[in-house]
This record gives sequence, C-alpha cells and structure tokens, in this order.
Amino acid sequence: MKNIQVIEPAQNCVYDIFAIDDEGFALIFPEGQDVAFADEVATRHPEHLLEPVFERLWRQRVPKHQAKGIHGLLFCDLDEKKQYYPDRIDEHAINPDGTRLRGG
Repeated sequence: MKNIQVIEPAQNCVYDIFAIDDEGFALIFPEGQDVAFADEVATRHPEHLLEPVFERLWRQRVPKHQAKGIHGLLFCDLDEKKQYYPDRIDEHAINPDGTRLRGG
C-alpha cells in the first residue's frame, strides 16, 4: 500500500492522506513521478478505469499519526501549482524563475 496526500483549494482543506494499492497508485502517478494533478490523471485514463481506483482511495483514509510516509501528492483544482512541479517530482520542485525550492 502507498499513501497519497490530497491537496485541494478549499479554505477548510485538511490535507488528508489516503492509502491505495500499487496498481491504483500506478494509474494515478506515471512511473517515477510522485506529484499528480487530478485533471491530468483524468486525461491519461478512461473514467471506467479510474472510477474504481478513486472509490477504493476515498474509502481508505489514513490518520496522519498512523501514516508511514507519503508516497505521492495529488492536487485537485490547483492548476497554479503546476509551474512548481514541471517534471511532477516533489524533490525537484522549482520557483517560477527556475531556481530550486529546496536546497541541496
């Protein structure tokens, strides 16, 4: 099982973490990526494949104090964040000017 943190724009968003099997994770995150945007996921796969994956995901919330790591970030309705993750890898996050957001 892998954990996905969901980030959406609501003022009361609580950044929940959900568990998903490896097969479901692979449908949401292309090989080597750990950042996904819901609209891009929807364009990569037909709805009939994604619907059961997201049904499983939403049923498996993991309380943060029980989470053993976060394996992916899923952004919903936050297109403005795409510029920070051009290669969809969290550790490679950049500023709009191309400088790294994290040192090292």
